[in-house]
Amino acid sequence: MYQNINDQFGSATRQFADTAAQVNQLALENAEKVFGLQFATLEQNVNAAFAFWGELAQVRDVDGLKNVWPKGVQVARENIERTISTGQEVFGRTVKTNEAIAQIAKGQVESATATVQANAEEAVKAAAKRAK
Repeated sequence: MYQNINDQFGSATRQFADTAAQVNQLALENAEKVFGLQFATLEQNVNAAFAFWGELAQVRDVDGLKNVWPKGVQVARENIERTISTGQEVFGRTVKTNEAIAQIAKGQVESATATVQANAEEAVKAAAKRAK
């Protein structure tokens, strides 16, 4: 009797550990991709800003500033667009990862339900045999 319980507990523990490993792997892969996307965007934004600041540092008069100013506005707009686009992509990837994790959890719940139902049916059959 105790061996059966120990086997069931061991099986459930292994299944939980496997599921936790899958979930952690998905979460880490998502974090890696998200970090990479955000870092690449930050790098592009910084490069564009420093390029503009380099041009701005070479300006010596008001006419030069008038010529450079629209480029600065353009750089700022592109940086904002790039940041928003990256944020949307990060959000989309995170939603997909969470959906995958939810599917794993759903599978585990369905598996546990099926196991409990099978054990309950087996217990009912055994009780019915004893009653006869």
